[in-house]
Amino acid sequence: MVLATEKEIIERKFSPNALKVLEKRYLRKDENGKIIETPDQMFRRVAKAIAEVDALYDPNADVQKTEEEFYRVMSELEFLPNSPTLMNAGTELGQLSACFVLPVEDSIDSIFDAVKATALIHKSGGGTGFSFSKVRPKNDAVKSTGGIASGPVSFMKVFDVATEVIKQGGRRRGANMGILRVDHPDIIEFITSKEESTAFNNFNISVALTDRFMRALEKEEDYELINPRTKQIVKKLPARDVFELIVNMAWRNGEPGIVFIDRINEFNPTPNVGEIESTNPCGEQPLLPYESCNLGSINLSLMVKDGKLDYDKLIRTVRISVHFLDNVIDANKYPLPQIEKITKANRKIGLGVMGFADMLIQLGIPYDSEEAINLAEEVMKTIQNEARKASSELAEKRGCFQNFKGSIYDVHGGMKLRNASLTTIAPTGSISIIAGCSSGIEPLFAVCYTRNVLEGQKLIEINPLFEKMAKMEGFYSEELIEKIAEKGSLRQIDGIPEHFKRIFVTAHDITPEWHVRMQAAFQKYTDNAVSKTVNFPNNAKVDDVRKVYMLAYRSGCKGVTVYRDASREEQVLETKKTEMERKSQKIKKETPEKAYGVRLRKKTGCGNIYTKVFSNEHNEPVEVFITLGKAGGCAAAFTEGLARACSLALKYGASLKELEDELMGISCHKQEGIGHNRVLSCIDAVAKSIEDMFGQKVDQKSNSLGACPVCGSQVIYIEGCLRCISCNFSQCE
Repeated sequence: MVLATEKEIIERKFSPNALKVLEKRYLRKDENGKIIETPDQMFRRVAKAIAEVDALYDPNADVQKTEEEFYRVMSELEFLPNSPTLMNAGTELGQLSACFVLPVEDSIDSIFDAVKATALIHKSGGGTGFSFSKVRPKNDAVKSTGGIASGPVSFMKVFDVATEVIKQGGRRRGANMGILRVDHPDIIEFITSKEESTAFNNFNISVALTDRFMRALEKEEDYELINPRTKQIVKKLPARDVFELIVNMAWRNGEPGIVFIDRINEFNPTPNVGEIESTNPCGEQPLLPYESCNLGSINLSLMVKDGKLDYDKLIRTVRISVHFLDNVIDANKYPLPQIEKITKANRKIGLGVMGFADMLIQLGIPYDSEEAINLAEEVMKTIQNEARKASSELAEKRGCFQNFKGSIYDVHGGMKLRNASLTTIAPTGSISIIAGCSSGIEPLFAVCYTRNVLEGQKLIEINPLFEKMAKMEGFYSEELIEKIAEKGSLRQIDGIPEHFKRIFVTAHDITPEWHVRMQAAFQKYTDNAVSKTVNFPNNAKVDDVRKVYMLAYRSGCKGVTVYRDASREEQVLETKKTEMERKSQKIKKETPEKAYGVRLRKKTGCGNIYTKVFSNEHNEPVEVFITLGKAGGCAAAFTEGLARACSLALKYGASLKELEDELMGISCHKQEGIGHNRVLSCIDAVAKSIEDMFGQKVDQKSNSLGACPVCGSQVIYIEGCLRCISCNFSQCE
């Protein structure tokens, strides 16, 4: 018998995609960049470093036994911790947490202290969340200087730039969450702050909706904007108008998301310590100021045995995982003393799942079915209950978390726990690639898709479960796979059994309501929150987003993120169908009842020409009016026709920059002025007026997010993560 080599064993366990991710980001390298450990050695390094914590609590502890338990669940890909733990455990850096929230108070000192702390956290491998709700609004008084404030959105730019220049430990790009309360006076500016694709590329933004706002929305009433400095009401706005602006922006490009901040604080385990204001970058981990949290996920695709869920194996894995994550808190090297203090006082962990869609496929259950919803609740209830039992047993041996007295567990007479919170559903971008399973609780994105590889070559990737089961049932063929890759779904392809079409349902086959119901099912038994994207097809309406937001609120979610397919210019090619939809998409903007404009006058050889550009409530230019002095006849008809053509172009998605480029430089025999101020014609005057009025604001949008390091495709932000939808690579996990 020929024994398999170590390389063959590794290749058997990990997909080529997983090996690329491991080699690029996780495996240790020497000073020359040469990889000096195998995946197995990585798991051993992590297991050893985390197991050693046992000796801190019990000098007679069997550390070797614990190490073997930790090593086994990781090496068998049954459980994986968040990326910083895999990267840094047992190394000099030693920063093991993925999630941090930093306070931003209303002072220059506090703001720039937070910028410095952000730099340290990003350098060590973590992501940061902030609430900017305490920063005084734009144009408010600054007594110390006698000047006026620039507002929270302006300070977000400082954090964004700082993040841009710091790479997390050389392997992770910084990620931020920016949150603003809906009752902050600058809320409109915040909602529209990511209208341009180049704005705040290092931020995911969410609006913190209050119960008071939601009541005003349901009653079609106004609500109050409050200056955080003075605590005085400064203005009232119709709740419906603000909500519609959020919905419209989310329909356009997926942001802002929303978090129900009062609901989050209703479940705050330590209200005696403070109020929760923000979450981590992906929104699933609400934290107090300076708190950090360690996440880990159980691979549900490996919890199936003989066509049934193996509850015994699931329970064993939960108990080992809670022990592991609690140890991480003590093994961690914290970037700031304030973070270490409150993290150890509350000891929050976030155990979640990945491979849920794969589990459903193995059990023969469609994702969009009542059976799947019921199973989601059952699985998560089991995980939460067993996690609490494990935490309670740890509390007996090691003591409750320091702030237990006054916590909700203490006040309501619940069990004594080692950890203030235990469960979280994270996106699991990279670790699900390593584990070879579907991401988090998301459905399959596609059964087959095209992956870009070196030298422009494209390869078709097939879901391994589909390939295996299709071959077993005898309908697999190369021609069929090409059809699936082109369509992106099984639903309209002949030759595939109907039960396959139901089981291998993809994200865009599922109606948005099922996405929300699934998120709510997991949220029901999750201490913290749930990272989940509600995917819409490209032709979804604004009303669809509106319905999802209201359903998320009414069904008990703590927040929600939406994404309409191909709604961002930088979206990667997932399927041929998506590419065609994106390229052919021409949605005409409606002429608004109310518009806001600017006017500029320029002198031409034919007299003064007045150019007026009007924008809708979302600050999108939609109309151009051009008037040439007091001229009538042909001159008036000409300017009227030019204005109508420009307006039509804007309504179909042209930018002001494109109008400027097309019109600039057209000349006639009646020119005016000299040098830079020379106007070559009335048309040239219109172009120069647009340039003078809007300046840098009319620059073309550009993709600054870069290429996916795994498959070479472009990347976008989803769930707060820099992610490639084509191969599911993410820099958040």
